[in-house]
Amino acid sequence: MNGEPTVKTPRETTGTLKAGLRQVLQSDDWDDRLLEWSYSQSRRLINPLLSFLLSPDETLKWRSVSAVGLVMSVTASTDMEAARVIMRRLIWSLNDESGGIGWGSPEAMGEIMACHRGLAEEYHRILVSYIRRDGNLLENELLERGVLWGIGRLAQVRAGLIGYAPPHVALYLESHDPLHRGLAAWSLGFLDASPFRHQLERLLDQGVEIRVYENRSIRSFSIGELAARAIRNRG
Repeated sequence: MNGEPTVKTPRETTGTLKAGLRQVLQSDDWDDRLLEWSYSQSRRLINPLLSFLLSPDETLKWRSVSAVGLVMSVTASTDMEAARVIMRRLIWSLNDESGGIGWGSPEAMGEIMACHRGLAEEYHRILVSYIRRDGNLLENELLERGVLWGIGRLAQVRAGLIGYAPPHVALYLESHDPLHRGLAAWSLGFLDASPFRHQLERLLDQGVEIRVYENRSIRSFSIGELAARAIRNRG
């Protein structure tokens, strides 16, 4: 037996990949390193990336959101059906019948659609439906935060595609949850906020700070700052 090569089990191989991916995501140049990796191993990367969406490590979770968008864009460019399978998996995770909760799925959906127009055109209405009273309302405050962020991320790149979303987002400006109010204001900053100027003005003196992942960086904003930005940018 001496000198014979060690054969790794599938579990060990997967574990090694996941550990290597975690190391990449924790590095300063994670996006460049991941882009290079994704062209050769995009399909193998998606499962460990989706598992990192559940991480209590804020930086790892959000970098994984960005990474999912990047990897899915590469996948969709060569195999659109394979990308659709992953999108349907994220959607299923938010279904009561799935038996799960779907933490991170709305954020991942928003990032994926920001990165790939074809997927955005197919799935944008499903994402927005999760905060529509006449749609597939999730009725889970934590998940709704993720939907509001996902809508804002999509609006950063493709505001014209979801021009119907502002009335549904604006309902959250009145929420008792400060993250709802702040993320709704943040999202409206990339959409047409003019019909909701008065609601935004009522938030201008709210000094409660929330943390928002924006341009691949976690930043702190007061709700008032986000409302002022929405008025200035689109109001």
